[in-house]
Amino acid sequence: MPQMDPKGEPEETIRPSIGGEDGGGGAIILTLTICSAAIGGTFQYGYNISIINAPTSYIQTFINDTYMERWGSGLESSQLTLMWTIIVSAFSLGGLLGALLAGPLSVRFGRKNSLLLNNGFLFAGAVLVLTSRVAKSFEMIIFARFLVGINSGVSMNVQPMYFGESAPKHLRGAVAFSSAVFTAFGIFLGQVVGLTEVLGAQHLWPYLLASNALPGLIQLLSLPWFPESPRYLLIDRGDKDACVKALGRLRGGVAPILEVEEMLEEQEQQKSAALNSGSSANKTPWTLFKDAGLRSQLRTVMAASSAMMLCGNDSIYFYAYYIFLAAGIPPQKIQYITIGTGASEFTSSILSNLLIERVGRRYLLIGGYSLMSFWSVVFTVALNLQSRGVAGMAYLSMACVFAYILSFGLGPAGVSGILPAEIFDQSARPAAYMVAGSCMWVSLFLVGMLFPFIVNVFGDFCFLPFFVVCVASAVFLGLTLPETKGKTLAEITADFDGRNGKKKEYSDVEMDEPMKEQYQLGKAASLTNLMLDPDRKPDLESIRAQVNV
Repeated sequence: MPQMDPKGEPEETIRPSIGGEDGGGGAIILTLTICSAAIGGTFQYGYNISIINAPTSYIQTFINDTYMERWGSGLESSQLTLMWTIIVSAFSLGGLLGALLAGPLSVRFGRKNSLLLNNGFLFAGAVLVLTSRVAKSFEMIIFARFLVGINSGVSMNVQPMYFGESAPKHLRGAVAFSSAVFTAFGIFLGQVVGLTEVLGAQHLWPYLLASNALPGLIQLLSLPWFPESPRYLLIDRGDKDACVKALGRLRGGVAPILEVEEMLEEQEQQKSAALNSGSSANKTPWTLFKDAGLRSQLRTVMAASSAMMLCGNDSIYFYAYYIFLAAGIPPQKIQYITIGTGASEFTSSILSNLLIERVGRRYLLIGGYSLMSFWSVVFTVALNLQSRGVAGMAYLSMACVFAYILSFGLGPAGVSGILPAEIFDQSARPAAYMVAGSCMWVSLFLVGMLFPFIVNVFGDFCFLPFFVVCVASAVFLGLTLPETKGKTLAEITADFDGRNGKKKEYSDVEMDEPMKEQYQLGKAASLTNLMLDPDRKPDLESIRAQVNV
């Protein structure tokens, strides 16, 4: 029988508190932390992908006029297209550099401070865009998009890491998936802001491209008030006091003993591994590739990150204009219909956020790519029949555009970003995100460069390459990725080893079943029960001291 408190309630419900805060405060702090980090994080990625579409013709006119003023003659159509391709590609190249910077930044300055420092690239890019027309320099736009790409590359890696390390286990997936929700929200809001009635008019395009500074400013003013990642504070910096304080704020004044203990165990494991290998505790991408025990996880993350861009979801945004035009929608109205594509991904990402802790990561990924495979086939058939003049096929093509985007938002859009945080430990996580981010941005660059040629070569069959990617991704991830929902890192690693035919003992890191159940449900154990348990580890004395009980 559990001990009873004076009110007659079981002792398991009594949790050690810090600072006398109520438990409800943790949900509020966690929610506000998510919003503050994301509005200047992955939101910027979606927003900056979206806002570049509306002023395309205006910027091309500016480039041509500037070139004519300098050299006395305008650019040919192919040369103008090349200049625009360079502007678009600069974003992807900047994102690749940002992904490579994300790991060192997150280790050196921490997750929260890295996001704050990252706004410097954004503000510099905004200044360049705003002054480019006065300076009569289209090169400043190219460099501005490169800087904005760096900002997006850093945030796309650091923010999911920050969320995954700050959330309780039972909310880890939903919290990390919120990165995808804010990305989709950024796409949608960018489409709205790009309307002619808002900032999409010809004389306003510099202000449209510089409008990304406002979300960055909001983050710069709000994020310093919220806690750093508790795992980073304890495992990377060795600051137990700061860890317990941050964890207490994120858990509503409660520092769960089992959660702190699990962090301490991981910290000891990393110290032991570093001593045995004679290297530093934090891994580099090169050491990840050399570590045979992590190759399966690394292959899975690389495949998921590459497929996220190679599946063609971003390409379909560009193709949507021509589909809507073929469906008979007046050109001046297409900008309003296009908003529906962003709204579709935003809606499906919210739905997936609600489902991820029920359905699990693996099934959302496999299901998302399977649905995308189906719709790419239907899309190809509709395009072929439409070119032959079959009535109604233009509307089926429109439906396929929305269905494809909905399927992408349902799983691949968000789950791919969660995986490195869940299947790698603290020492390997920054390097894993560097590898995953590099794969993502290189794939985005390749698709952006090759898609026009794919359309020219394949014509109405242009989505068959994406069909191959989606089928291959669903099959590969189905064979290699175990379910990670509600599992500890040791259990996930054991699942990967089991799929590879390896057996490994994790007795040093696994908790007994009662502890595991409480930990995975996000519960904190009663101090009375912990003290009465003769099998508890001696680490508990130091943990009790840290939580000020």
